[in-house]
Amino acid sequence: MSPIAIITENMARAAVTPSDAFIAVRAVFCATASGAARSFPVTREKLDEQSALFGFKSGFDFDNQLLGLKAGGYWSKNAGNGLDNHQSSVLLFEPGTGQLKAVVSGNYLTSVRTAAAAANSIDVLARPDARTLSIVGAGKQAEPHIRAALSVRDFRSIVISNRTKSRAEDLAKRISDLEQDITVSDIKDCSASADVLITIASSHAALVETTWVKPGTHIAAMGTDTIGKMELSPGLVARARIFTDDIAQSVQLGEAQHAVKAGAIDENDITLLGAVLNEDAKGRQSPEDVTLYDGTGIGLQDLAVADLALKSADL
Repeated sequence: MSPIAIITENMARAAVTPSDAFIAVRAVFCATASGAARSFPVTREKLDEQSALFGFKSGFDFDNQLLGLKAGGYWSKNAGNGLDNHQSSVLLFEPGTGQLKAVVSGNYLTSVRTAAAAANSIDVLARPDARTLSIVGAGKQAEPHIRAALSVRDFRSIVISNRTKSRAEDLAKRISDLEQDITVSDIKDCSASADVLITIASSHAALVETTWVKPGTHIAAMGTDTIGKMELSPGLVARARIFTDDIAQSVQLGEAQHAVKAGAIDENDITLLGAVLNEDAKGRQSPEDVTLYDGTGIGLQDLAVADLALKSADL
C-alpha cells in the first residue's frame, strides 16, 4: 500500500489559487451535467451537546478518477476559542481499489471552491454591464466571494450589509485595497442597489424580500446548504430563473427548498449550471431576467480542489 499523503491547511492554501479553483469547479459543473460525475446523498446531523452540525458530502468523478468525501461542519462556539467555526477534511480514495490515498485539510479549500462556484455563476448568468456588486453577509467567506466576483466582472462599486453592522464595517476595511467604491448599507438598500447580489449568511429566515431586487439582477445564494436554512423569500426564488450545482440538493436543502415546499416551483423549474456551460440549456434570456444560482455546495467540488492540492503540494 502506498503511503497516505497528508495535506495540511497551510499546504492547501499554498497549492491552490482562486484561479485554479475557478477552473476546477467549472470542470465539475460540466462533468455533473454531462453525467460523468455524480454526487451521493448528503448526511448531516446536529450535535446539540456541542452546538455543532456535522456531516458528509461525497461523490465520484469518472472522467477525472476522483472518489472521496468531505467530512465536517459548523461549530458555533469555535470563534470564542480562536478557531474557525467551519471545520472540514477531505479524504481521497483510489477509485480502482478503494484504498485511502490522501487526507486534505478542507477549511481554506471549502472557502475558495465556494467563492469559485459563485464566480462561475456570475460569469455565466450576470449581465455583461453589471457594475454594482452587493453582498449580504460579512463572515469569513465574504471576502473570497468579493474577490472572486471581481475576476469575472468590471464592478465599479461594492455594497456590504450584515445583521451586525460592525462586521460589515470590518469587511469594508479588509478589502480597502480594492479600487472600487465601497459602502456599508442596510440589507434592503444593499439588495436594491445590486446588479449582482451574493448572499453568504447563516440564516433560518428570509433576509432578502421579493420586491427589493430589481429586474436584471443576478443572485448567487451561497449560504443555504441545510434543511431549514433560508436567505431569500420563497417569492423571490419563484420570481427568478433558477440554476444550481445539484437539483436534488437544491430541492432538499438548498435555497429552493422553501419555494418547492410552498408549491411555487418544482424541480423542473431548476437547471444545472453545468448544462448552460455545456450549451445544453439556456442561461439568461433577457436583460430583465432575475437569475438565481442556488449554491448548495457539492462534494465533487471539494474533491476537485483537494486533488489539485495533492498534485500541487510540495511533498
